[in-house]
Amino acid sequence: MKVTIVGAGAVGASCAEYVAIKNFASEVVLVDIKEGYAEGKAMDLMQTATLNGFDTKITGSTSDYSKSANSDIAVITSGIPRKPGMTREELIGINAGIVKDVSSNLIQHSPNVTIIVVSNPMDTMTYLVHKTTGLPKNRIIGMGGALDSARFKYRLSEALECPPSDVDGMVIGGHSDTGMVPLTRLATRNSVPVTAFLSEERLEQVSEDTKVGGATLTKLLGTSAWYAPGAAVSALVQAIACDQKKMFPCSALLEGEYGINDICIGVPAILGKNGLEKIVEIKLDDKEMAKMKESAEGVKKTNALLEF
Repeated sequence: MKVTIVGAGAVGASCAEYVAIKNFASEVVLVDIKEGYAEGKAMDLMQTATLNGFDTKITGSTSDYSKSANSDIAVITSGIPRKPGMTREELIGINAGIVKDVSSNLIQHSPNVTIIVVSNPMDTMTYLVHKTTGLPKNRIIGMGGALDSARFKYRLSEALECPPSDVDGMVIGGHSDTGMVPLTRLATRNSVPVTAFLSEERLEQVSEDTKVGGATLTKLLGTSAWYAPGAAVSALVQAIACDQKKMFPCSALLEGEYGINDICIGVPAILGKNGLEKIVEIKLDDKEMAKMKESAEGVKKTNALLEF
């Protein structure tokens, strides 16, 4: 099992570390455009192998995609964050160019690869990969919902004052502060609805804190988070690599599911050896469905800024 991660920054390197420690991949390849950067990150990580007890081989490459040949799964984390004075159109234009180039290079050397997109704006970049690569839709997945749901469960456990392992919950919709739809109605603590423990007002606060989870960390850290995003990606990689048939909310191309067409947005899906094997349609109430449709409209507006 070979995994390539494009972008050796904090998220990419964290993902590589988690994949290696879980010990299910034979090889992880880090690719980056900065000279020597991926090679250095790979060497540093390999020097933890005897300490962390893994045998996964980690190698690095400066823009040489031949090192990624015959990868089973590839993760795209590359792109730039929005900078002061930069318009959304400029950000999307730059990152779209990067993601198109990266996905093309990956497929050239690994035609059977499954691609997981992390680059922002994530739903739109996932849609771009669908529209420009010709890969079957089951082999293109956006990471967002897995991360958003992990943050949701953290906030729920905080509110419940219980261990995170007690909690289950899911966030669907767009991977943005305004697009997320935390499903508080369906969240549980050991199969008991959280509504039995928390007031409507407290759950609304949990929901709002979840939506701004990324922005909260950026304000505290001065940069984007990396531990949880890296862990979220590694969980998706493992589900596919190990054919786990696990259900994660992730960005998928919809063709009528949830009454939505021709966009990528977060929905629950079964992940296994064939990538995204099934989109799960759960019954939403009227309020949740309205929020989902509103989120979809927001994603469509961002997609409209793409130039193919």
